[in-house]
Amino acid sequence: MPENVLKLAQRLEQARKPFVLATVVWCERPTSAKPGARALIQADGSVSGWIGGSCAQPVVVREALRLLHEGGDPYLLRLGASEAGLARAGPGVRVFPMTCSSGGVLDIYMEPHLPQPRLFLIGASPVVTALARLAPVLDFAIVRVDESGLLTMQPDERSAILVATHGEYDEEAVARALRSPAWYVGMVGSRRRAEACRQYLREAGFQESVIARLRAPAGLDVGAVTPEEIAASILAELVQVRRRQATQKPEMSEPASASAASATPATAIDPVCGMIVEVAAARQCSTYQGQDFYFCCPACKRLFESDPQRYLAPKAHATHER
Repeated sequence: MPENVLKLAQRLEQARKPFVLATVVWCERPTSAKPGARALIQADGSVSGWIGGSCAQPVVVREALRLLHEGGDPYLLRLGASEAGLARAGPGVRVFPMTCSSGGVLDIYMEPHLPQPRLFLIGASPVVTALARLAPVLDFAIVRVDESGLLTMQPDERSAILVATHGEYDEEAVARALRSPAWYVGMVGSRRRAEACRQYLREAGFQESVIARLRAPAGLDVGAVTPEEIAASILAELVQVRRRQATQKPEMSEPASASAASATPATAIDPVCGMIVEVAAARQCSTYQGQDFYFCCPACKRLFESDPQRYLAPKAHATHER
């Protein structure tokens, strides 16, 4: 199984698909997963491999999806820690209590694999040459594009695009860039040239919300003059935009109707152990006082049904990060 997971990881990396590799590095019995157990979690929540049973896997998947969404460095995830285990947790360890009847503790190394962001440089100018030298320091993969390559370039949502053709084919390049899912589209040029390009986009039928994505003149206003200074100001803007997007939280929209507000949630909290349960796939469910409760395993369901009030009393299933 580990070999198959690693082969899948290789294929996903070649296809520029993000995933998280989760590996058990230590356990305190009894646990169903042992050191060396490994699973690969993709952005759609699918799991390949084995990382533990119904109490462990939902937390691992949830943490993997959070990591793919927010980004970040690898870290150690501890599941099922006792007070003693919590005290031994080192800095940077994320700890989730797990009180299912099976017990046990798992330390899982969460390793994100995100495709290297690409910076498409359109044109042949001194600024482009400077960016091609400097941008790899910030982990950008450089893709040089000329006019003949506009039709074949394939930027994705992890791509940034800079147009620096000095008026030769700015409008066509910017239009194609704005039709892509790239998170950054910039153009090197004067303010007058930038406004002329925006007017072209309006006349071509682009909506103002789409035109607003264009950053022109590209780069932070730091008084840059030389090609190298302009390139540095563009890199600074790329960092600024990327970090702001990483910290933005999606806005909660108002429910369209009362029925939408009362719709079944996608996930629920197991009232016994505090685990996240996928409602659609939940195999253990119980109804108490007209409310549905979902459980990660039969043991949690039995404990709840034996004394519901014990588990409905206010208590903290907190996540600890040391």
